[in-house]
Amino acid sequence: MDIADIATSDYIEVDATERLAKVRSIFERKNPRGIIVTDDGDYEGVIGRKQLLQSHVQDDAKAESLVVSAPKVERTDDVREVARVLVEGGTKIAPVFEAGRLWGIVTTNSILEAVLEHLDALTVGDIYTENVVTVGEDTRIGQAINLLREHGISRVPVLDEDGLLSGMLTTHDIVDVVVRDMDKTTRGERAGGNDRILDIPVYDVMSSPVSTTETAESVRSAVTRMIENDYNGLVVTPEDDDSQVVGILTKTDVLRALTYTEEEHMDVQITNIKLLEALSRDTVREDIEAVVDKYSDMQVRHAHVRFHEHKEKLRGTPLLQCQIRLRTTEGQIAGSGEGYGAEQSFNVALDKLERNVLELKDVRADEEYRGQLLRKLGEL
Repeated sequence: MDIADIATSDYIEVDATERLAKVRSIFERKNPRGIIVTDDGDYEGVIGRKQLLQSHVQDDAKAESLVVSAPKVERTDDVREVARVLVEGGTKIAPVFEAGRLWGIVTTNSILEAVLEHLDALTVGDIYTENVVTVGEDTRIGQAINLLREHGISRVPVLDEDGLLSGMLTTHDIVDVVVRDMDKTTRGERAGGNDRILDIPVYDVMSSPVSTTETAESVRSAVTRMIENDYNGLVVTPEDDDSQVVGILTKTDVLRALTYTEEEHMDVQITNIKLLEALSRDTVREDIEAVVDKYSDMQVRHAHVRFHEHKEKLRGTPLLQCQIRLRTTEGQIAGSGEGYGAEQSFNVALDKLERNVLELKDVRADEEYRGQLLRKLGEL
């Protein structure tokens, strides 16, 4: 399936010289997935809600100061490949080109709506994210923003003092309160206003109650609820207990599932691929396969590699964090590490992944030995 019938020429566009005050106003009034930015009619990039969380950027700044590059796609591109580039680009929209000219956009929602009938074969348990970042009710907005940026996510479940699910904090919630405050304050009061926003506890901003799902629910059912209610994610809870957080299901998880293939080689998803430098996708895949081959019983359904850039640098090379997560027939296995540059951080994460794979292998061997021993004892 290609995106010719999924893409739309109906999109919001602003010039690179437009003031951010107008951009913020557009998000508040029209709630778009993202805004296309052009320079004298030529495509420059996109602005999403994540970019608006840069609270130090003032209203008088130009739109170009928050532009991020989004992957360009053609109207004839395959929907699986478009899903891949949306995930790797970390955006909700991608510009669609035809004959070298900007034609329109494709959004995460339009892709999910188009493939909805094919999602019955998957359950939430097949694709949800288990390792969830959470915050407490008294966490300050400034701290929450830093967590969202650090982990490259757009939402965090909020827990009460007993560790039970209390609410959900999203970039949408934060941007809304920032825009409202900016509408109230004058230019001279702006800096103080920003400081007050960052000190607000998330309890005052979060959404509650929280929509949840269970691992047994079909992905089609979960996505239908997300689309109908304009949710970008659902908290995964145990059956019959919606107060405990065991994971989260986002539209990005579903898009990532669309990229799964039945090819000879495992499918590898790379987030923040612009940080990959000299490493190639094939090198990353081959190195991960070499680790997995040390446990012959394991089959990898999907590999996700995520890079995050820190501010620290060594002789101009940034400190990167690399996270590798494998979804396998033996469950999820992960490894993470830091280093200067993509290659070093990836190798550190790969070493940790290998230790975890071998540890799992030893655990399985111990379980098999224990089972054999018990069977022998039972025969006595």
